[in-house]
Amino acid sequence: MKINKLKERLRPERKMTMVSLRIPKDIVEDLKRVAPLRGFSGYQPLMRAYVGQGLRDDLERFEVNIEMATLLENLRRLGVDDEIIATAIAEAQGQSQEK
Repeated sequence: MKINKLKERLRPERKMTMVSLRIPKDIVEDLKRVAPLRGFSGYQPLMRAYVGQGLRDDLERFEVNIEMATLLENLRRLGVDDEIIATAIAEAQGQSQEK
């Protein structure tokens, strides 16, 4: 996540909006049990944390995909052969799996 966006999300005075969800009672009871164990004052802040974490994970994954698509498009526009691009991607993926 970009640093400016992260700073914005950490501001304590962020505006909130009311949302209504239907969640099975047993899940709410589990959330109530887990919240204090995770250091939350109640189950609603814990739910916000869960939603926020999942959203950040998805945003990061999708932003990386968008950036990769833009990079590939630019490389092709500059005349880089698809075979060279494929080789570079395969090598990069091999390196990331070795770590």
